[in-house]
Amino acid sequence: MKPKILTTIRDYSPKLLAADALAGVTVALVALPLSIAIAIASGAPPAAGLMTAVVAGFVISALGGSRVQIGGPTGAFIVIVYGVIHDHGMNGLLVATLMAGGILFVAGLLRAGKLIRHVPEPVIEGFTIGIAIVIAVSQLKDLAGMTGAALPADFLPKLEGLWSMRATIDRPSVAIGIGCVAAILVLRRLAPKFPWLVLVVALASVAAAVGFPSVETVAARYGALPNVIPMPQFPAISVALLIELLPSALTIAFLAGIESLLSAIVADRMIGGAHRSNAELVAQGVANLASPLFGGLPATGAIARTATNVNAGGRTPVAGMIHAIIILLAMMVAAPMAGALALPALAGLLIVTAWTMSEPHRWQDRLRLPKADLALLLLTAALTVLADLTVAIALGTLIGVVLRLTRGEIEAPRWHTPFRWGGDEPD
Repeated sequence: MKPKILTTIRDYSPKLLAADALAGVTVALVALPLSIAIAIASGAPPAAGLMTAVVAGFVISALGGSRVQIGGPTGAFIVIVYGVIHDHGMNGLLVATLMAGGILFVAGLLRAGKLIRHVPEPVIEGFTIGIAIVIAVSQLKDLAGMTGAALPADFLPKLEGLWSMRATIDRPSVAIGIGCVAAILVLRRLAPKFPWLVLVVALASVAAAVGFPSVETVAARYGALPNVIPMPQFPAISVALLIELLPSALTIAFLAGIESLLSAIVADRMIGGAHRSNAELVAQGVANLASPLFGGLPATGAIARTATNVNAGGRTPVAGMIHAIIILLAMMVAAPMAGALALPALAGLLIVTAWTMSEPHRWQDRLRLPKADLALLLLTAALTVLADLTVAIALGTLIGVVLRLTRGEIEAPRWHTPFRWGGDEPD
């Protein structure tokens, strides 16, 4: 369970530092607007996303079992975080995240890193597709500049809420949002290693400020972003609240473990390395214990940001630590600029995130799956969208394990890893 930084630091050199520094700056440019967008989509203050990227991002790199893993808030958490905040407020989310951090830390100490590989891949793909659908739909309000009460957490009532707001659609906001989606999708195909998303969101925000005063910005809705890290403090905790939040905490821990280890596997194959899964779980645990003390969100290893780090030349955990420091410095000196980001542009960014998460290019392979596996994938996706993510994961995993055992498959199959996620593709 030794952190990778203790291994890589032995032969560290000025050349490696230069490469890590360039990669850290590159990833920070991608992570800053994305962290704000994920926080807003989760129903949390924008500052919560930045705190997560700074605090959890630094811890995951410093203590983790991967050479190049980049940690922070990710789209996978949006559904569960939105639901927890809707039902229990921000204090409830902080408590659930602390609980998840403790679960992950203990799982790492118990060397449970390999056990997560037994989760059936159709379940992973199913809840990922379901999460992508919910994220995309939840962004339509900001993309279209609609005004009204906060959308419900449940999917069908959310659709009803969007329909009831249709008369408030703001055409400039629609143009900005759809323009961002199209520009990111096209430009990343032309030059996938360039961090287009930050440039597109910045230019869209400038255009909105100059020519479209009706387009809402981050600061206009949420106030000025902080330029300092707050003092750490514990949320209000009670036994009743811990019991009530346990299912959500287990889901957060499960998602963090799955995504961090998937990301580490992708990174291994890109650099020819080998991550330490139990050290990674311990780091995820510490990160999720630390993040809520500063008002942050759940965190995990981010696949696309990790791939961006590798593509930009990052080769040791120092790159991830530099990425967190750069975001902190940007907060301290450029908070007003971050506050000027246009909400439709950030909504467009998250719709691209949802599209990327769903991996639409894989549908041909999915349709060739055995009928039982395809049915499990679709069931998990439907339960994620229409019912509850915790139920979807628990029931899907149970059915998947039973299916595998009835086939006599004792060894867990290798997970599919999304190699095409590189460059600036958000996650």
